[in-house]
Amino acid sequence: MPTDTLPPLSRQFIAHFGEMGSKWGINRTVGQIYALIFISRRALNADEIAEALEFSRSNVSMGLKELQGWRLVQLRHQPGDRREYFEAPSDVWEIFRVLAEERRRREIEPTLSMLRMALLEKPGSDEERHAQRRMREMYELIDRLMKWFDDVQRLAPETAMQLMGMGSTVTKVLELKDKLTGSRARKPG
Repeated sequence: MPTDTLPPLSRQFIAHFGEMGSKWGINRTVGQIYALIFISRRALNADEIAEALEFSRSNVSMGLKELQGWRLVQLRHQPGDRREYFEAPSDVWEIFRVLAEERRRREIEPTLSMLRMALLEKPGSDEERHAQRRMREMYELIDRLMKWFDDVQRLAPETAMQLMGMGSTVTKVLELKDKLTGSRARKPG
């Protein structure tokens, strides 16, 4: 099933995911492979993916290895078939959770570790004390966000969706609290 035989809506989604992949730190090919697997009704093998997207088999193999490294595709075997088949988790909340965990492990944890080490250093000048204060602010914000994220991760998906749906309501309640107590929330900007 070459790309031109994919339905237009599927082609559009796959193309968009390829473009977005580069903005998310993965290459276009990997994004397109993932999009095809995500929308597929069944697990696909590498040859089917290569044919559908008109990619070389080696590019597909490398892309599948990367997606497996991110834990975004699952390997399946079919009886009587020696080929490996790949599918995306069916639960989109699970996909989001895995992606967020991987980004945290690859990007946020090293940053927190570097900031912790920098905060242990004894500043040697006013400039370094200022830089360290700014780093502490960054560390505290990221650390607080990660603790909140951990709390959200422990929620059942239905509860997390309810929490997200309450976003504007929670904001209004906090604004009312500020009016009643006379405190003002600091607005970014």
